[in-house]
Amino acid sequence: QVQLEDSGGGLVQAGGSLRLSCAASGRTSSIYALGWFRQGPGKEHEFVATIRWSTGSTLYPDSVRGRFTISRDSAENTAYLQMNSLKPEDTAVYSCAALTSSTRSVYLRSSYDYWGQGTQVSVSS
Repeated sequence: QVQLEDSGGGLVQAGGSLRLSCAASGRTSSIYALGWFRQGPGKEHEFVATIRWSTGSTLYPDSVRGRFTISRDSAENTAYLQMNSLKPEDTAVYSCAALTSSTRSVYLRSSYDYWGQGTQVSVSS
């Protein structure tokens, strides 16, 4: 089992920045990748970023590429999502998730095995 605790959300003005954290505990050796997903009001869940735990390689959708950066501190078993140039459309509940299999797609929410509780990010215009 892997436990995830995400934090760092808040209210920020458009153009501002926030950094989210995702602290992993438990059987962290089983983590293949850590990802972030979000769900805005009235919207579907959206893939935001993922990082392969062993290599640090990252992937982003076009909607956040160049503005968001995912990183990890392997020693602390923590992943971070640095969000810059935030827009009102980034308003959502952001949740981190752990994927334990290399054979599943990192882009699909259904691929992930463990989830944090979510943290609210609100961007005002």
